[in-house]
Amino acid sequence: MIKGQITIINKLGLHARAAGKLVSEAAGFSSQIKIGHASRMVDAKSIMSVMLLAASQGTQLQIEVEGNDEDSAYQAIENLINNRFDEAE
Repeated sequence: MIKGQITIINKLGLHARAAGKLVSEAAGFSSQIKIGHASRMVDAKSIMSVMLLAASQGTQLQIEVEGNDEDSAYQAIENLINNRFDEAE
């Protein structure tokens, strides 16, 4: 299992389009991917769960990935968030 912490840095936070990109990215991997806060981790492959996190800019989220492709899954999710969900600011 890989665990890490990441900060949402894009101006609009984890809004609908960004959440959709996160879920699409996560769905491409067989590993179980959880994202959230210490008290509330959600399935990163569920759009409703990700949207309910209501993560605005500056929010720190934990990521937990477990499975056969956990290394590449974690890296892909981290890159997507660090690249501001590939959106212009």
